[in-house]
Formats: sequence, structure tokens, C-alpha cells
Amino acid sequence: MDISIIIVNFNTKDLVLECVSSIIKSKPKVSFEIIIIDNGSDGGNRIEIQKSKYKLIMNKDNLGFARAVNQGIKKKVGKYILLLNSDTVIKKETLDRLVNFASNIKDVGVVGARLLNIDGSTQPSCFRLPTLWRTVAQYWFGDKGLLDKYYPYGINPVQVEAVVGGAFLITPEALKKVGLLDERYFMYFEDLDYCCRVRNAELKVYYLPMAEIVHYHGASGKALVSETNQWRRLIPSSIIYHGLLKHYIIFFITWTGQKWQKLSHYFH
Repeated sequence: MDISIIIVNFNTKDLVLECVSSIIKSKPKVSFEIIIIDNGSDGGNRIEIQKSKYKLIMNKDNLGFARAVNQGIKKKVGKYILLLNSDTVIKKETLDRLVNFASNIKDVGVVGARLLNIDGSTQPSCFRLPTLWRTVAQYWFGDKGLLDKYYPYGINPVQVEAVVGGAFLITPEALKKVGLLDERYFMYFEDLDYCCRVRNAELKVYYLPMAEIVHYHGASGKALVSETNQWRRLIPSSIIYHGLLKHYIIFFITWTGQKWQKLSHYFH
């Protein structure tokens, strides 16, 4: 088996089934399996068992994204692992391009696909790792966009620091050296954390623009928390990622920087 595709469902049944359908319709040359983890969805949003299409893991409660993904990884038989958000649609040749690239480039740990909006425009899907000094540069010295998601221009593969977890290929080398996702992250930051650990293991993170996936941005997250409460989910994950002291230093820098920017606009 070439690749195991892992999808976590929480109250996004229709999106998951559309995602599964797109995978099958893309008719990849590589062999694949689909593993769905239903993470304690409400009755009407639970995924039914269709053994011919996918493996299904049912959780009574919502265990969080990272823990659910790890359940799928432990059941996989594919050489490569592709983590897909439930609100994604696979484009033709994407799976083949991801697997072919990962199998032909040395020291690859993670490969991210090019995420597209519904209208075909490109979504920012790469990160620079959020360091203390980059936070100072962006919020105190006006280096705008330094910590924002971005996408490299062009069609060539690019080595980057991190890619978003919406479409996230993990190589066997990464699984061997880095292991599973950190289950302390209930939601958010698990992609940054994994990419950071991959780089620390002297493996590389790539962005592959020729592998295209439509992403209904945020739909999977909105099923879990409302937009107004999403930032609250970020706080515990930020504390885990940065550590308590660094988290609050970054919060202070960000808050004071934003206040100063508002004052500057007011006086100008």
C-alpha cells in the first residue's frame, strides 16, 4: 500500500463524504486506503460503515484532533500518511504527485499541498515558525506579514519551515524519527509542532504547489467551536508550544504592538 489517507470527522459528515468521493474520483495510480475517525459526532453527523470505501474508527467522545489522527496512524498499512481536513476536495493527480515527490527527494519529512479556495485562488498554507524575535519584528518594528501564513509563488517545490495541517503528508522517515503527533494539542498548533520536530530531526518540510487540494477554509474548525471562541482554543495550544513564560511574553508583545499600531493610525 502506497498511502494511507486519514480524515477526522466531528459533525462534518457531508464534507467528509464529499472528500472521500473526490479521492475515489481522482483515480490515483498509487494504491491507497482511507481511514476515517469519527470523533464523537452528534447522531446525524456520525459516519456510517462502508467497508468497501474506508476503514472507520468510532470514538464516543471528541478526543481532539491529534489524538484521533494518532488512532488512524496506528491502524494504517500505507507507506506514506496523508492527513486531510474533512473540508477538503482532492484534485486529479494530487495523490500521485505527493507520493512521487516524497519518494524521490532525499530527507523529506513532511510535504504540504497547494490549498485552493472554491474560486480556484491559492490559499496561504505555509508558515514561518513563530519565534520571539519574529514577533518583535512584526509587532514592534512593523515587519508586516512575517508571522502570517503565505504561499510561495511559482510551480516548483519549495523547502519551507512549516505547512498547515489541512493537507499534510508524513513520510516513513518522519514517522520513524519523530513519531506520532503530540496528543497534548486538542486543536491548533499540532502542525507547527510536528514540522518543528521534523526539522529538529534533520528532515525537510516541503510545499508542493503542483499537488492541489480545494479547502473550504475553516469549515472543519467551525463545527467544533464558533468563530468567536476559536481564539480561546489557541491559548492552551500556544502555552504547550511556547511554554508558559514565552507565551505570555509573545502575548504582551502582540497586544502592545497592536495597540500602538491603532494609536499611530489615529494620530495620522
